[in-house]
Amino acid sequence: MVYIYYDGPRRISKARELRRTLTKAEKTLWDHVRNRKLGGYKIRRQQILNEIIVDFYCTDKRLCIEIDGPYHNESIRQGLDRQRDDELEEHGFTVLRFKNDEVLLDLDRVLTDILKILQSLPSSGKGPLKHTHLADFRLWPEES
Repeated sequence: MVYIYYDGPRRISKARELRRTLTKAEKTLWDHVRNRKLGGYKIRRQQILNEIIVDFYCTDKRLCIEIDGPYHNESIRQGLDRQRDDELEEHGFTVLRFKNDEVLLDLDRVLTDILKILQSLPSSGKGPLKHTHLADFRLWPEES
């Protein structure tokens, strides 16, 4: 199975589009975690982590929160989600998944679960991306 990634500028524009078109469940969760409302933790939405865009992300704890709709119930999609989660976990991220219905019908439990995980994780002190500086690139070959 191969996960489809968005590259370069397409990844940024896709993240922006996803921020504008949140699902009802994503909007509900966002309303309760934005502006450090959940335990004082800074949580971002539609965050780009290297090649992957995650629904919600806490930089300090390296926690990714995914909200899955019915589309994620298909067996092929579940395999792709597992591959994506494994890749994130290999890079030191923790992934937490909830179904849309869990967020919409049992929001208090979802928020409690997220807060418990956030409190149990050590602070990473690392940002979400490997920052590359322009000085690391050569725009033209060096003359000998």
